Amino acid sequence: MLMQGFAGFMWLLSMALILFSGFALIDAATRREDAYRAADKQSKPFWLIILGLAFIVNLIFNILSFLPIIGLIATIVYMVDVRPAIKGLPGGGRSRRGSSSDGPYGPWNGGR
Repeated sequence: MLMQGFAGFMWLLSMALILFSGFALIDAATRREDAYRAADKQSKPFWLIILGLAFIVNLIFNILSFLPIIGLIATIVYMVDVRPAIKGLPGGGRSRRGSSSDGPYGPWNGGR
């Protein structure tokens, strides 16, 4: 009975780590490349590789091994250091899917 409870807890913890690293990976992918440079952080490809590896490691390895712990540390660094710095920039560092005529203050109307 006790071992089933422990196994259930470890499964929930493993799922939480997978969701946490997946959220961080998706968040990093939706941020603009120039936002990383403006916040004076590592490049976007660097964080996508690190967070992607953390996500894959959390999927493959047991929570009790050391690799998911390393991935958790990398994910925490992104979430508490990089993400707030990028979100603090104007526009939140989000990729925009506007028109090609959109300027920094909204759409360009051609002088009308």
